[in-house]
Amino acid sequence: METLLAKPSKEMVDKACELISSRQVVALPTETVYGLFADATDSVACENIFKAKERPMDNPLIVHICDYKMLERVAAEIPEDAMKLAEAFWPGPLTIILRKTALIPDEVSAGLDTVGIRMPQNPVILEIISRTGLPLAGPSANRSGRPSPTNAKYVYEDLKGRIPMIVDGGSCGVGVESTVVSLATETPVIFRPGFVTQSQISEVLGKEVQLSKGITEELMKDEKVLSPGLKHKHYAPKCEVTIINASFEKYKEKVEADGAVALCFEEYIPKLNCQAVAYGRENDSASQAVGIFTALRRLDEIGAQKAYAIMPSMDGVGLAVYNRLLRSAEFRVVNL
Repeated sequence: METLLAKPSKEMVDKACELISSRQVVALPTETVYGLFADATDSVACENIFKAKERPMDNPLIVHICDYKMLERVAAEIPEDAMKLAEAFWPGPLTIILRKTALIPDEVSAGLDTVGIRMPQNPVILEIISRTGLPLAGPSANRSGRPSPTNAKYVYEDLKGRIPMIVDGGSCGVGVESTVVSLATETPVIFRPGFVTQSQISEVLGKEVQLSKGITEELMKDEKVLSPGLKHKHYAPKCEVTIINASFEKYKEKVEADGAVALCFEEYIPKLNCQAVAYGRENDSASQAVGIFTALRRLDEIGAQKAYAIMPSMDGVGLAVYNRLLRSAEFRVVNL
C-alpha cells in the first residue's frame, strides 16, 4: 500500500473524508498526539485500525466527536457531571467514559458497555468529523507498543505502507494523550493522566476524583480495562529504559558509572559526562509532556541500548509524564 503524506488542504481534507467514508483509516493531527482514525460506527473500519497498528483487540479505542449533537448519538446517558466537564475542557485533551449507545460496536469498546469520548481541538480533525458526519474512533498513530507520535515524521516511520494517508499538521502542542476520566461509577475515576489534571477535574465537579491503580501499578494480564494505556507494553523505545528516583548527584554517578544514556532535564545535560537526551525542563511539567515521546524516539535514533530516565515530579501534569515513562520502562524503577 502506498502511503500519502501531505499538508492540510481542501484536496487533502476531501481525500481524508473519502477514505474514512469507505472504511479506510487515516492518520490525523490532534492537539495531544497524532491519531489513527476510522468510522467509529463501523466494525470493519475499526478492525482496520487494529490491523494497521497491530493493536490487541482488548485495548479500547476513544471516540472523537465535533459537537454535542454527536455526543447524544454515542452516549446512552449524559450525566450532569459530563456536561460540566465538557463545558470546562472541550474542545480539548479530556476523554470522558460514559455508557455507550448501540451505534458504537464492541470492537471500539473492547466488549464493554462504556466508551471513552472526547472533542478534540485541532481544526483539521474537527472539519473531517463534521464533513463526514461520523464520530471517529482513534488511538495514537503508531505501531502498538511504540512511543506515541507528536509529528507526522514518526507516524510515517511506523505506518508507511500500512495506511493510505497521513495528514501532516505539524507538531502537537500538548504532547501526551488525553486525560481519561470515567463517570460510569459513583465516584469519578481517572484511568489515564494527561494535561487536564486530577485537581482541575475535582474543582469543576466539586467532588473527590480518584486515580486508578493502573496509573502507577502494573495490572494483571486478564484484567479488563475501561481505558487505553492501562494494559500491554506502551510508549517503549527499542532500548531498555529504567527510571532513576534520585538527587542529581546520585543520578549523575549512576548513569555515568553504568554507561547508560541519560534521559533527563535540559539543565542536567551540561553537567553530565555521558550521552544525554533531554525530555523537558526540570520544573516545567508542560515542557516535559511536549518532549517525552520525541525524546523516547530520539533514543532509538542515536542507537541507545540502555537509558536511565530521571524521575519527574508526580504533581499535576507531571503525573502524566511519569505514567508514560513508567510504561516505557516496563515498570523498572530504581530508588537511590
